[in-house]
Amino acid sequence: MTQHQRAIVLFAHGSRDPQWSQPVQAVANQVRARDPGVLVACAYLEMMEPDLPAAARALVASGAGHITVVPLFLGVGRHAREDLPRLMAALKQEHPQVIFDLQQAIGEDPRVVTLIAEIALS
Repeated sequence: MTQHQRAIVLFAHGSRDPQWSQPVQAVANQVRARDPGVLVACAYLEMMEPDLPAAARALVASGAGHITVVPLFLGVGRHAREDLPRLMAALKQEHPQVIFDLQQAIGEDPRVVTLIAEIALS
């Protein structure tokens, strides 16, 4: 793999219940199926492994040179406003050779809002 390998981290809150991560894993599987050339990892803020730094280290070790972090949060609470920017700054410091992008919280994407409304009305 080249040093410019594209990677995506699906970043979620985490839970003590291991079944909680099944939808996150399902999204990862969909991403892999749609683009087999992209590296995909799931990471969790708390209560589950791997955390974001560990997921990023594994992706970098696999050749990732450009990592996009996708926060799987419906809203922008304290975790997205405060914790995630600190984690991103630490990642950039730990891996200065890697390009890190942070997407907006998934719940802020108008496509997600529309889809949730459609599901609610079905």
